[in-house]
Amino acid sequence: MWCVPGAVGGSEDYLVRQLLGISSNDFDITVCAPQGFTAAHPDVAERHRIIETNHDGRSRPRRVISESTWLFKCSRDSALVHHGGGTIPLRHRQPTVLTIHDLQYREFPQYVRPHKLAYLRTVMPRSARRADIIAVPTQFVKQTVVDAYAIDPNRITVVQHGIESSLGTDATSEAALRAKYLLGDRPVVILPAMTHPHKGHLFLLDVMEKYWNAQGIQLVLIGAAGLAEDAVNQRISTAGLKSCVKKLGRVSKADRDGLIKMAMALVFPSEYEGFGAPIIEAMALGTPVISSDLACLPEVVGDAGLVLPLLVEAWADAVEQVQLSRGHYLELATRRLENFTAEASGRALADAYRMALR
Repeated sequence: MWCVPGAVGGSEDYLVRQLLGISSNDFDITVCAPQGFTAAHPDVAERHRIIETNHDGRSRPRRVISESTWLFKCSRDSALVHHGGGTIPLRHRQPTVLTIHDLQYREFPQYVRPHKLAYLRTVMPRSARRADIIAVPTQFVKQTVVDAYAIDPNRITVVQHGIESSLGTDATSEAALRAKYLLGDRPVVILPAMTHPHKGHLFLLDVMEKYWNAQGIQLVLIGAAGLAEDAVNQRISTAGLKSCVKKLGRVSKADRDGLIKMAMALVFPSEYEGFGAPIIEAMALGTPVISSDLACLPEVVGDAGLVLPLLVEAWADAVEQVQLSRGHYLELATRRLENFTAEASGRALADAYRMALR
């Protein structure tokens, strides 16, 4: 119910890739989802049964009510229920797997709207304690959950993100993208993220103003509007960066893959992530990664990218560094991706289900 298409960021991709990776020979899965999920993910509908509620899930009060009524009814004959959005409704009867993507609300409460913060502070600890098994995307999140909620670590299992083998096969060509988005001839670096404060857009604009613009680099920003949208727009304007920063908003999957593929680097200066799926997407598309050294990001990047502190001067020559070692980073990325397939993610999720059913 929480997975509103296009509204929950990387968590949606995480769930969808698990559903595509899990074998129908392991479990007979029914996906209970908000209106519009089937249209957004026809590939999931080809593999699993989907039941949609009669609303799009964008209203939290209506969604919470539906979880304790409609979902409770739909799941009455199920052996197990997997809640993928970090919370468990008040009414539930079966063994439960709960996915916790991160605990950002605890680390950066200032970045969460007050009403949502109050809800998460009440519901997430209670849900974690009620779950039979908790699935998390990284060891970083596992330790965070253990520390925050005093949960037995044996009840928490890592279900890593996975990348489908078809990623990038329908990517839009660089020539078409440059013409469509008026990108000119400048080399591109890309940040695919909603404009939330912790994602690092303002940090990158500082780097652009001080170093990268003079190096002839063009920053492309893709992703929906977040809480820092107005601040980002204002900064681009006041710093005089309109000619070298292209803010494209949400784009199609084909365009997104193509933009990442054509970039000299994917830049990811986030303050906090539970995983950071764009990092492994970039690796799969043959694009070097430059990441911050915070939260789970060193764990995800490993030695297959450039990991830097969030200091503007540390990023001054970062693009040049990854270009000089491009072949080396991409070779390491190819090896690293063996750990992040959709099939591996699906197998890990199936193991979590079995643990909950013991």
